[in-house]
Amino acid sequence: MSCTTLLVGKNASWNGSTMIARNDDSGSGKFTPKKFTVVEPEDQPKVYESTISHVKIELPDNPVRYTAMPNALKGEGIWAACGINEYGVAMTATETITSNPRVLGADPLVEYQKKWESENLYFGTDSVIEEEGSDEEKAGGIGEEDLVVITLPYVKTAREGVRRLGALHEKYGTYEENGIGISDKDEVWWFESVGGHHWIARKVDDDGIVVMPNQLGIDSLDIDDALGDQETNMCSPDLREFIEKNHLDVENHDYDDFDFDDDDDEDYEDDDDEEISDDDYDDDGELIDSDYVINPRLVFGSHDDADHVYNTPRAWFMLRYLDDDKSAYDGDDADYKPEDDDLPWEIFSDRKVTPEDVKYLLSSHYQGTKYDPYLTYGDKSCAGAYRSIGINRNDFLGFAELRPDAEPLEWIAFGSNAFNTMAPFYTNVSKTPEYLSNTTGRVSTDNFYWSSRLLAGLSDATYGKCLNVIEQYTDSVLSKSHALLNKWDAELAKASDDKKQDLCEEANEEIADMLKKETDKALSKALFFRSNDMSNSYARSDH
Repeated sequence: MSCTTLLVGKNASWNGSTMIARNDDSGSGKFTPKKFTVVEPEDQPKVYESTISHVKIELPDNPVRYTAMPNALKGEGIWAACGINEYGVAMTATETITSNPRVLGADPLVEYQKKWESENLYFGTDSVIEEEGSDEEKAGGIGEEDLVVITLPYVKTAREGVRRLGALHEKYGTYEENGIGISDKDEVWWFESVGGHHWIARKVDDDGIVVMPNQLGIDSLDIDDALGDQETNMCSPDLREFIEKNHLDVENHDYDDFDFDDDDDEDYEDDDDEEISDDDYDDDGELIDSDYVINPRLVFGSHDDADHVYNTPRAWFMLRYLDDDKSAYDGDDADYKPEDDDLPWEIFSDRKVTPEDVKYLLSSHYQGTKYDPYLTYGDKSCAGAYRSIGINRNDFLGFAELRPDAEPLEWIAFGSNAFNTMAPFYTNVSKTPEYLSNTTGRVSTDNFYWSSRLLAGLSDATYGKCLNVIEQYTDSVLSKSHALLNKWDAELAKASDDKKQDLCEEANEEIADMLKKETDKALSKALFFRSNDMSNSYARSDH
């Protein structure tokens, strides 16, 4: 899946919330209808079987309730995608990422192997290739279809989520490489699979902001911490050996930079004048690096030409918007350009991130730059050169806002983000509004998914005329959403615990009703403009 992710530490957000947000995008040439649902413990499977890889996983017997954004149509599995559980842990899975052939050769992906008879494959008129069949069916590993269902209902903190996810990767392997965001009220973690069974994870700084396109993103990992105290890093227990055995560390951590003095017996000094003693050597006499920090992008990642068009420009645009130093991203002498491989994974900004910032960034198409596909003025030679964040095949935007002193919120948008809006919903519920949960394969304005998809199709065709409609629609829904949240947060603050779920469900219904009214109005206006621009239009009236 092609997606874009934004992660925000609690001190970097407008209200002390942790934030994880992601666009879920269909592959090229397809669209995947989605719906917003709640999974109760009794509905969680005891034994999970993947549709794609056929792997069977026996699940713990203590699941809790969680929200999910599954596929509305059957055939490819659940694809729960994102959600918030009863403990207030949020998860978004996944951001499809990439690796390099050295990693995949050392730890191959665990792909489903079908049993079939040998057959001849014909190419052209003369050549014949005989394909060998497999003697037996072999299940594959876990993947995007599975991860939320087998992880989120069983964890009480974000750290627990990372550890469970890591253990599942180690045991079952994966058939694809993915990045996963997991958060609670205090911490945000980013997990990346590395090869078939290995993984790494970094905690987002409380003051930090992370942007992620479809590339392996973590640019610094302290392996000593990951294998020790795990304050801000985690990884597979054998990651150090995996790197060394397969010569993956292209940064060459061979300690050549240490300068030794003339004292052979006791202490040495490195370039930073830090004292090194005999305790810093292992049993084989090798110097132990007490600060073994790698750049995972160089060790595990890819830097294909396609990345520079499809992936890195998205990160550049988001960083450019969020960073205090705008000049670092613009001009011939900019520190960072759209195709640079060294864009920072995490930045720190004086500006606090709001829900409106999240929506703008995950809806963006390089506005204000020469890369905007809708550019109407100036040099248009670069318009549409890079893959937009707000693209035609966005399926949904899922944004978990875990507030320090209020109920968790899941903000939701469906369809192409450049032409939709986003609304918040409480997750302490046993049901979701029908307007967001009744998606089927039938196109209908009775649900938010298809209404959003229709609105995008109409607005794109008359972009100049509908741009104002979309801006007004987005602002109206966001304004009304904040007003309703203020109202219902006040009610919930006074309510007893046994009343809060009912109030959350009542609030969600009111938000959904508002959302439908505003969406219907925007659809009506977009349809009017599109109808006036039909090819068979004629100026003369009959009256």
